[in-house]
Amino acid sequence: VSTELSQGCARGCDLCSEFNGCLRCSPKLFILLERNDIRQIGICLPSCPLGYFGLRNTDMNKCIKCKIENCESCFSRNFCTKCKEGLYLHKGRCYVTCPEGYAAANGTMECSSPAQCEMSEWGPWGPCSKKRKLCGFKKGNEERTRRILQAPSGDVSLCPATTEVRRCTVQKSQCPEGKRKKKEEQGKQDNGNRNRKDTKDTKSGTRKRKNKQRGATVPATPASPAQ
Repeated sequence: VSTELSQGCARGCDLCSEFNGCLRCSPKLFILLERNDIRQIGICLPSCPLGYFGLRNTDMNKCIKCKIENCESCFSRNFCTKCKEGLYLHKGRCYVTCPEGYAAANGTMECSSPAQCEMSEWGPWGPCSKKRKLCGFKKGNEERTRRILQAPSGDVSLCPATTEVRRCTVQKSQCPEGKRKKKEEQGKQDNGNRNRKDTKDTKSGTRKRKNKQRGATVPATPASPAQ
């Protein structure tokens, strides 16, 4: 670094060097450090350029580069105030489109909450269900809804969601149709057992009757007296 000079510096610069340009700017001016190959050259400006924000300090005012991607000007290192052309600004960040639930206000490129949407209160949570069934499962979903009372310019797409879903857990129970089916199957099984028993009893009775007929004795006819 060459010898520091206080004379022969550029206008608004109180201290400079031949190699690094301005080292200290006059009060109220901002120093901007620009990279030139391996050198860093300081220049004094009344305000910081695009992509930088001004940080005032008792020692010296500095221009600090914005750290936010696609930001044209910023309020602080991590809070953008204007995005590059074609991008939307939302809470200090730049987006290709406004985040869900937000819209660009009055034709600007700044996203704002659609506060002009008037929404009803949330309704109660519905029953826990799964695939439109209310039984035969343990974990399902429950849903609640609300209505859009008023939308800006009648465009409901700018309003927040009207449906909310969350997971729910219930004590697993068998569906009525399943119980009925099981009962019918049990009834059929009982009827089948009863029919088999009746058939067995009938065969057994027939067998007993046949055996009884085989063992019966025919009464003897008394012989006629000889003439």
